[in-house]
Amino acid sequence: MSTPFRHTEPLPPRSAAGTVAEVYAQIALDFGIAAPATFVVLSSAPELLAPTWALMRESLIAGPGSRTGKELVALGVSLANKCPFCVDAHTVLLHATGDHALAERLARGEAPHSEDHARVLAWGQHTRVPGATLVPYPFPRAHAPAYLGTALTFHFINRIASALLTENLLPAGAQRFRAVRSLAGRSLARTVRRPARPGQSLALLEDIDPGEAPAWAGGTPVGLAYAALLRTAMRGAGLLDADDHDILEAALQDWDGTHPPLALDGFPDRRERPGARLALLTALAPYRITDEDVAAWRRPEHTDHCLVRLVAYGAFLAVDRIESAISSQITLEAL
Repeated sequence: MSTPFRHTEPLPPRSAAGTVAEVYAQIALDFGIAAPATFVVLSSAPELLAPTWALMRESLIAGPGSRTGKELVALGVSLANKCPFCVDAHTVLLHATGDHALAERLARGEAPHSEDHARVLAWGQHTRVPGATLVPYPFPRAHAPAYLGTALTFHFINRIASALLTENLLPAGAQRFRAVRSLAGRSLARTVRRPARPGQSLALLEDIDPGEAPAWAGGTPVGLAYAALLRTAMRGAGLLDADDHDILEAALQDWDGTHPPLALDGFPDRRERPGARLALLTALAPYRITDEDVAAWRRPEHTDHCLVRLVAYGAFLAVDRIESAISSQITLEAL
């Protein structure tokens, strides 16, 4: 049987227990999909599952603002990151909001008719570039925590999906057919259009520290979820040595949001620095990770848990670079 998973074999959701089972139950209730592959793949490292879900829930689902607008941000981020799995997912979710014509224009690669929608989509795309001008916002300032949280959520999830999942959202690529996209969206419509109470995912998190929440989150649950994911994802640093970290720091410091050339000039050699190569590929071009890259790093002690942690660490290096640039821009604007 075909599987959406690459490089790992997560346990079936029906075998989940404890916090993992609680997360799956909340995903089914608030997202409308019982076990989406983007979250099941994280279950190999359960400590990452809850904060990833919490950040998505508190921003995209329960945060203030139009669900259509936040789906456009998620789609824009996914287009910028070249993540076809997530592009298709958010096209389906736009159908779920009831914006069927908009969903199909975007599926055809056309621009939205509405200038407001076009600005929100472009804003999402521009967030990939650290230092890009993101203010004034194309949405009400009061909704900024949810929109910023949504963008950062999908900069993380895109990289997880591109590194560890196939490109097909549905079996045999069925999402490529308009009727399938529309039907899938309609099946989620009731859940997507139902208001969600903010903060309910926070009970799934451990050691919440309000002092670690970023200022742009404005004291909302989005900030607590972001801080929890940052803390957990960055623990993957322990899988690399000091020289690996020097390589990653230099590369991320100079990164301007562009996609690397086909030759991957400047990337670590997989024979000499396989861990640094995997982490850097995840940060900048996860769709370029090959079986050979993973095999070069794998050793008997490197379980699926280790691989997911390393990929999450690489993904969050990019997220942290983007978030730091956003925070700096917001601070300068406030002065």
